[in-house]
Amino acid sequence: MKIFVDQTSKASGHRAAEQGAALILAALKERGEAHIILATGASQFDMLDALVSRQDIDWSKCSVFHLDEYVGLSDDHPASFVGYLNQRFVKRVSNLGHFESINGAESDTQKEIVRLNARLVTRSIDVAFIGIGENGHLAFNDPPADFETDSPYLKLPLDHACRSQQVSEGWFEKLEDVPTEAITMSIPQILKSRAIICTVPDARKAAAVRDAVEGPYGNICPASALQKHASTWLFLDAPAAGQLRKEKLDA
Repeated sequence: MKIFVDQTSKASGHRAAEQGAALILAALKERGEAHIILATGASQFDMLDALVSRQDIDWSKCSVFHLDEYVGLSDDHPASFVGYLNQRFVKRVSNLGHFESINGAESDTQKEIVRLNARLVTRSIDVAFIGIGENGHLAFNDPPADFETDSPYLKLPLDHACRSQQVSEGWFEKLEDVPTEAITMSIPQILKSRAIICTVPDARKAAAVRDAVEGPYGNICPASALQKHASTWLFLDAPAAGQLRKEKLDA
């Protein structure tokens, strides 16, 4: 894992986008297409702003897979992650090749998971853009996470800490409004990506970052799974890196 720290979240997000763009361009040059995963949430604002501004990426040759979505939420809900990605990425790039979104409003959740799994299982992901939750989750894989599943997507319950984070970030007014389940990409599937760009700003994530980087590998801190991925770049602002030992930092 390569770790980079900038003073501000904007600088960190821009550096994450620069590295991710380089990996996308390499995939396009090598194979003529690129498959990427995009996360959502406040942690991705600056990275996505920088990524969509790139004029050197042929987005028509890129396919985007959606990381996670609430069960029971339509894409026009203000907290919908599909709506987030449409607004902050899909509508801002030129002629995107494909966006494989999760239909959280599908009444038959298992049917939607089967559909998503069929779409993803034959694709090789070049770059996964992800974040880390306050409880150490990756996507909506809350602790204790399933490190062994062979399913690309899962339906999982959301724990109290995860749901509280959604309120504190302003996506919902109160805890009772936050859905209790989500469809999420599994940790084994995320780790199949050729490269992972993990962007994590804010002091409230500092303990989770510390546990992911320095703590023991295990499903109590799902983000510790990144320790086993050889091509992971972790981009932090100074507050998010506040609990890391200095010798862990690359720049």
